[in-house]
Amino acid sequence: MSDQLEIAAIARDDLGKGASRRLRRNADMIPAIIYGAGKDPQPLSIVRKDIEKCLETEAFFSQVIAVKIGGDVQKAILKDLQRHPAKDRVMHADFLRIDEKVALKVNIPIHFVNEESCRGVRLEGGIIEHQALEIEVLCLPSAIPEYLEVDMADIGLGDSVHLSDVTLPEGVESVALSYGEDHDEVIASVIQPRGLKSDEEEDEEAAEAPAADDVPSAQDEGEDEAGED
Repeated sequence: MSDQLEIAAIARDDLGKGASRRLRRNADMIPAIIYGAGKDPQPLSIVRKDIEKCLETEAFFSQVIAVKIGGDVQKAILKDLQRHPAKDRVMHADFLRIDEKVALKVNIPIHFVNEESCRGVRLEGGIIEHQALEIEVLCLPSAIPEYLEVDMADIGLGDSVHLSDVTLPEGVESVALSYGEDHDEVIASVIQPRGLKSDEEEDEEAAEAPAADDVPSAQDEGEDEAGED
């Protein structure tokens, strides 16, 4: 895991949509809330530039965060983030308190490595298609991985990488796979570029096409018609 992430927040008493609008417009802050772990929800406000800076770090979306509220520090994870639909500006943040002894579900980013040297790309002319960029796992807060690595070096054209192919750290479980083998989803594959046909497909089409001798010419058709008359 990475070093402890931190963000400062201020307890907020002024609630409602109007209060949230004033907070964003006049104080350049955003409303937030922290809840869970058997405690009452607590409305917060966070300096906009502070949370936008934190969001530049990939780990902020999945790792345990120390939310500093005055002299109190509460450990939590970022549970939800609302953005403005047109301006991509952060509008609201939800933080879920954690219990160190209780496992939780969290989405972990996938880092695909060796894509440029992938056998199916370098030697066989394919391209890599990503079906997933993160994996939902279940684990204790202390066991949350920063990311999960998938090595694409030996993946050939037409091959796929499934959830079951990903090596998970000890104490970390795939949520999807816990439901059974039929949930073993594809997360990446090497495919033929669109518009290009494989040698096998071209051979099949050539075999199915009629030979030149088998195709009647216009002259042959005319002679046949004359013979019929």
